[in-house]
Formats: sequence, C-alpha cells, structure tokens
Amino acid sequence: MNRKDNPIVTDIYIFDAYALLALLSDEAGAHHVAAILADLNNEVRVSAINVGEVYYILLRRRGPEAAQRAEETIFEQPRLDVIAPTWERVRAAAEIKAAGGLSFADAFAAALARELSAPVVTGDPEFEAMERRGTIRVVWINRG
Repeated sequence: MNRKDNPIVTDIYIFDAYALLALLSDEAGAHHVAAILADLNNEVRVSAINVGEVYYILLRRRGPEAAQRAEETIFEQPRLDVIAPTWERVRAAAEIKAAGGLSFADAFAAALARELSAPVVTGDPEFEAMERRGTIRVVWINRG
C-alpha cells in the first residue's frame, strides 16, 4: 500500500543546513526541498543545531539582517519542527562525529535521522559515506 492509498501514512524527513540554505537562498535543489515541505503527508524536522549552523553561515556571508530574516523564516514554517538537542541527542551526535567524516553540526542531522528512521534531505557530500554504509538514508536534492 502506498501513501496515496492510505493518507494516514506519513513520511518523515530531516533537513540539514544545506537543505535549509538551498531553500532560503533559492539555490540548486530548492524546489525539491520546498516540495517536501509542502506535501501535507510529510513531517519535516531539523535539529536546532543545524538552524544555528544556517544562522552563523548567513551571519558571516550576508550580515545580521539576513541571518535574522532566515531565523524568522525557519521558525515561522508551520510544517517544520525544530528539535532541541537533548543530552541523548548530543551524545548520539558525538558518537557519529567520533566515527569521522561529518562535521559536528552534520552529526546532529545524522543522529536525528537515525533516531527517527528518516532520511536526511541534503546535497552535502559529507553524507555519502554514511549512506554507502547503510547507516542513514539520504534524499539528494541537487543531483540529476
């Protein structure tokens, strides 16, 4: 049975900073991110750590006004749940980081994906190794 046959079935997706930045800046893959967010059958989550990553990237690149606008846009999205970093989530991210290959912020997206058995929506090649090992699933937003 697929989602169209049973509208109760919900897909959960985890956005990382890459996906949020693509959406906010209308970069490659933005349409894919927007489509996932717009689908009423989807639940979309993002770690607060990844929101912080978006904030500091925009603060450095474009200044405080752009960072503030992005923060407001993210928190105003009714279908995007920002997930707080509990100690258990911090520990899970630290264990992923210790295994190597991901930044600490990306490790939070990966840990949340594992916790919720959901794919990470990204274009960040750092996630390729984890996907190859079968540790997480990835929805690639900027690939043909």
